[in-house]
Amino acid sequence: MSEGFVEPAYADRSLGDVVPAVAAALGVDGWAERRGGLALPEAAAYVVFLVDGLGGRLLQRYAHAAPYLSALADRGGTAGVPSTTATSLTSLGTALPPGAHGLVGFTSRVPGTERLLNALQWSKDVDPVDWQPHPTAFQVLRAAGASVTVINKREFAGSGLTVAAHRGAEYVGADKVGERIAAAVTSSAERGSLTYLYDGDLDWTGHKYGVASSPWLQQLSMIDAEAEQLREALPADVRLLVVADHGMVDSPAAARTDVDDHPELRDGVALLGGEARFRHLYCRQGAVADVVATWRERLAGQALVLTRDEAVGRGWFGRVDAGVLPRLGDVVVASTGDHAVVSSHDFAYETTLVGLHGSLTAEEMVIPVLVD
Repeated sequence: MSEGFVEPAYADRSLGDVVPAVAAALGVDGWAERRGGLALPEAAAYVVFLVDGLGGRLLQRYAHAAPYLSALADRGGTAGVPSTTATSLTSLGTALPPGAHGLVGFTSRVPGTERLLNALQWSKDVDPVDWQPHPTAFQVLRAAGASVTVINKREFAGSGLTVAAHRGAEYVGADKVGERIAAAVTSSAERGSLTYLYDGDLDWTGHKYGVASSPWLQQLSMIDAEAEQLREALPADVRLLVVADHGMVDSPAAARTDVDDHPELRDGVALLGGEARFRHLYCRQGAVADVVATWRERLAGQALVLTRDEAVGRGWFGRVDAGVLPRLGDVVVASTGDHAVVSSHDFAYETTLVGLHGSLTAEEMVIPVLVD
């Protein structure tokens, strides 16, 4: 893109293409034509290990801290838009782009209300099946006779995001690395099976301390050791596929715009959503043009400000279902460089974070697709 952004590779090499590619490699009928440009080697079973926050550019830059992962051939892939966990995990689990599955950010407006849905924490009054009504890829695989297992922390069992993104799989709660590896070995023993394994510690460390910080590099080394140990524990005829949901950018305080320091940025905005690197602005009736003009003037050179129609027209969200359109901001704000749009009033916790993601820079969008 002209702004230096990376376009999402929907129906080619995006996270939504991972499960179809695995299904095709397992020999499940009807999936080869859905795998896009991602061709994987045949195997008796696959374990998909998703490392939250392991951007492809970060892995290249800090290869010395992850010698095992860095030695694997990278087929290359992209996150969707926004490049954030809830959106990406749902794309992987449903094999759909964000505009179809409807989890369009960390926070997004509940249509017809003045409330935001936090996709990680969820809300009890929002039914995750109503919010994401499409059958998941895991459900379709199970219906075809394949064994599908999700291995994740116990606290995520039955969460709104898990139900929306990964329903249909057998869920195994495992909080520790040893538990996760043992569970993956057990589930992958069945031929024609897909096991999905998640680790969120690298993302947490990057948010807290920043990428390239000493804690982050140590955590990357631990992830590398976990992946290698997992590979050694798996049978030889089981393939290990390592992917990520997004990368990360460190955003120093001087590079941030706090909307609460600029009252004009609130004019015409009924609700501020999204996240610091990718904001959804839900506007009052008739205010879109003025909001776009004000935000473009204030953030010139720091963010790309588009109307909803402009962003959809660029293909940022892939196919957009009618019911998903009102969840997208009337205006979207995608940060460039290391810029971030924060609100000390609405999203105080975000102001404490060092590493951020959500926008379309290569640091955030490019993800590794590693097969061993």
